Order: sequence, then structure tokens, then C-alpha cells
Amino acid sequence: MPLKIGILYGGKSAERAVSLRSGEAIYQGLKQKGYDAIKIDTAALDFLEQIKSNKVDLIFIGLHGKYGEDGTIQGFLETLDIPYTGSGVLASAIAMDKVFTKKILLATGIPTPNFCTYTQQIIAQKGMGEICNQISAQFSLPVVIKAPTQGSTIGISFVKNKTMLPRALAQSFKYDQNVMVEEFISGTEITVTIIGNNTLKVLPQIEIVSATGVYDYHAKYTVGMSKHIIPPRLPDEYLKTTADLALRTYSAVGCRGLSRVDLIVTTKGKAYVLEINTLPGMTETSLVPDSARAAGIEFPDLVDLLVKSALDKNL
Repeated sequence: MPLKIGILYGGKSAERAVSLRSGEAIYQGLKQKGYDAIKIDTAALDFLEQIKSNKVDLIFIGLHGKYGEDGTIQGFLETLDIPYTGSGVLASAIAMDKVFTKKILLATGIPTPNFCTYTQQIIAQKGMGEICNQISAQFSLPVVIKAPTQGSTIGISFVKNKTMLPRALAQSFKYDQNVMVEEFISGTEITVTIIGNNTLKVLPQIEIVSATGVYDYHAKYTVGMSKHIIPPRLPDEYLKTTADLALRTYSAVGCRGLSRVDLIVTTKGKAYVLEINTLPGMTETSLVPDSARAAGIEFPDLVDLLVKSALDKNL
């Protein structure tokens, strides 16, 4: 009997549309490898009953964003004693929150751009004008405004001048209770995919070039709006540094299975970790499938590898 795998996808987060595409791609890949796979949309009220009635052996998590990538669904599956792909509860929760990720990075000596955070309450108390003055005094513009617990660059703004700050802060507050103001680092954007539990493997690195100059949601998920350059157009010693930082980040957060680490590298070779994604996209325009193909791993083999790593924590 082939292993029965339930693919959790869709969900209720702001990244639902991406998750639907990832889930379909995962489903097709698993079917090609001979698995008995079914798709379960966690937005459905009866998704728990679907998991139980189908008597799945393993859950392949194809969710993105809140209620999927943040440790909630992982904890739910732990209580059901059902194995699942990807990182566990704690690593998922940490990686989903960019502020907590940065605190882990700083505690372990991993370079990351400077940042500060604000709540709506603080802004209401001090006034938007005062907060904008503080940001301008602390950072050299441009800065990046982020909703810390969103993915796919949702709730992110690149602020070039002080007059843009109020709108950018308000935009991020639509998605989160806190906002993060981050130092803007100019350089080459690199992403590093790592697979494995105990034995870790770094897949070919990718340089990301957006048609608009900003790798936002539109650039990520629209065919032709970004280029994935493999290998990156950087010296080997720079790429050795980014691979090392990605491995250190993966281990510091406590990831398993697969994660993608995003970094920025300056012209002088200084690398900074921006974030880590524990459930990166699996769509036709996504970075991880491209990286795997460059390593000679076709998509069906990639999802098969993730299933095996979920069943054997020693891989």
C-alpha cells in the first residue's frame, strides 16, 4: 500500500492564493512519485474531519503565512500524533516572526540589518510626527517598513523619504499589531535553500533580480517579473560566506526538512541575513524548486525527499 499523504493548503492567511498554487504543485509531484495524495484546504470547517476520515499517514504542509507557517498547525498535528513535513512548532513560530528571528540572529552573532519596532499604542501616545522624527534620526533613509509576522513581502514598504513614513506604517499595521523599521542595505539579494535534519545540504544559491528593482509580491508571483540567476554573480568567497550564514541561521532557529534563508550582500562582500522561511513557496515561479533543479533534483524528487525527511529525523 502506498503511503497516504494529506496536503494541507489554502488556509485563511493573506498568502492563501500562493498556498493554493503550492499545494497543487505538491499534489502533482507526489502523485508522480506514486503516493496516495489528497488535498485538504484548512479554510474548510471540516478539515480536521477530513484528516481523520482519510486516515493519512503523513501531512505535507503546503500552507504559507499565519495559521500554517507560524507553528499553530504544527502544534495541532503534534497533538494528533501525525508526522508532518518541515520544521517543528518552535522553529516555525520563531521564523515566522521577523523580530524574534533577528533577536536569535543577534544572540548568535549572525549579522542582520539594524531595526526597531513600534506598536500602534506607542504611535498613538507619542504621535505619528514624533515617531517619524525618531525614525529619521535613528536611520539614514531609505528604510524598510515591515509587518513582522507576514510572508511573501506582504505589508512591506521601501521608504525613500520622510513624507512616505506615515502611509508605510499604516500599511503595515493593516497586517500586524507591530511594525518593524529596518535599515536598508544596498546590495545583491541572495537566497540559500537548505535541506535536511541532521545532515544538512546547501542547494545552489540564487541571485534575485526584480524587473521593478523591488522584489515584492508582484515580482515574486508574476511570471517574467523577476530573474533567478544561478549561480549568483558574486565571487566564490562571498558565496562561501552566505552559505555559512545560512547554515548557521538554519541551525540557530532549529529548522528541519527544508528552509530558505534570504540575505543581502554589499559590494564589499558584507553579508546580512534578512529572514528565514520555513515553508517557502512551491509554485512555478518559486525559488526553492529552481534551486533544487540546479542541483539535479526535479520537483517530484524534491517533495519525495521532504516526505522521507519527515519520517526519518536522522536524514
